Amino acid sequence: MISLMNKVLLLATRNQDKKKEIQQILQDLSIKIVNLEDIQELPEVIEDGTTFAENAIKKASQTAALSGYICLADDSGLQVDALDGQPGIYSARFAGEEADDKKNNEKLLTMLKGIIPENRTARFVCSVAISDPAGNYRVVTGKCEGRIEMEPRGTGGFGYDPLFIPQGESRSFAELSPEVKNSISHRAKALQMARSVIEEFF
Repeated sequence: MISLMNKVLLLATRNQDKKKEIQQILQDLSIKIVNLEDIQELPEVIEDGTTFAENAIKKASQTAALSGYICLADDSGLQVDALDGQPGIYSARFAGEEADDKKNNEKLLTMLKGIIPENRTARFVCSVAISDPAGNYRVVTGKCEGRIEMEPRGTGGFGYDPLFIPQGESRSFAELSPEVKNSISHRAKALQMARSVIEEFF
């Protein structure tokens, strides 16, 4: 295996929950994982792409160019079939720019009111892009199929985790242990595909 000792991978996020999740998934790679909270202040990248992949590529390449680090960015969200794929790329700000997880979940449940469990199918999608400072990049996408519960369940995770029941499970993402969630989630699938890409970049 390629030695990645003393190598630093910068995550284009300030989200500490996301950093922790990615560190757990990539823990056997000998790289130091830092995020935007750990380095000098960088300008925010405007996510104006029309797909998860476009947003991930833009975040990774711009952050790598500005910071000088090899950079990993992900863009992920929830697609609900009964809502024609909403909230999609707007998942984090579904209930408004200043919305928190609770408000986003409340809006989703309100919009799904009256929809029977069988018609509440959904999936989490995660596109992961890795870029070097020169602008060379690769992107991979992982998905996790499931359905939306009638009410929040569990206290773990973040985002829409309390509402999402992954396929083959009776528990929500928020009720699963981090180890179980990180073995089946959309982000886990995308990061597993990204492992060899990360090794190549280093």
